[in-house]
Amino acid sequence: MRTRIKICCIASREEAQMAIGAGADAVGLVARMPSGPGPISDEEIADIAASVPPPVATFMLTAETTADDISRHLVRTRPTTVQIVSHIDQAEAAKLAVLQPQVRRVQVIHVEDERALDLIPVYAPYMHAFLLDSGRSGADTAELGGTGRRHDWSISRAFVEASPLPVFLAGGLTADNARQAVRDVRPFGMDLCTGIRTNDRLDQAKLKAFMRAATTA
Repeated sequence: MRTRIKICCIASREEAQMAIGAGADAVGLVARMPSGPGPISDEEIADIAASVPPPVATFMLTAETTADDISRHLVRTRPTTVQIVSHIDQAEAAKLAVLQPQVRRVQVIHVEDERALDLIPVYAPYMHAFLLDSGRSGADTAELGGTGRRHDWSISRAFVEASPLPVFLAGGLTADNARQAVRDVRPFGMDLCTGIRTNDRLDQAKLKAFMRAATTA
């Protein structure tokens, strides 16, 4: 099965079109975060999301942690998919599924150790997919994505094998390790930001190199 590709940290309509032109299946739009690259305003997210044609998905990354706040964030930005970057309470995940049944919901799991697998049954009933990243939600300043770091892919592979939902892999992905990531983890999709940027701008050469590596793995 073909590995889907999500290009994150999209900052403009032009970057979105560059990603789509390269063959991306989804683009990621980062809202306000405690740390990390790529945040843009809700108004910019809404504008870019409205410009993206189907079937390309628009993922809005939110740091909100309650169903009501996430729902309001979705109303402001109108993406097709919400990427929840914090490990929210299970009850809030259940409530969000009721409040926003038409929006695809993706729960980020920050892989710090094997306990990441314990979160599969917590969220699986209320989400459409998982995304494995290398953040540290418990740090003094929470890291909720965009770290450019790899985590332990053996844990990610175990997560993929145990999950009833599709799983995206993120964290430190580049053209140099894309093939290995596909072979070692077997994710449904891969998600990257820093690995295809130069001076905070989407780099077309790096993007094309990654897409070539990922699609020929």
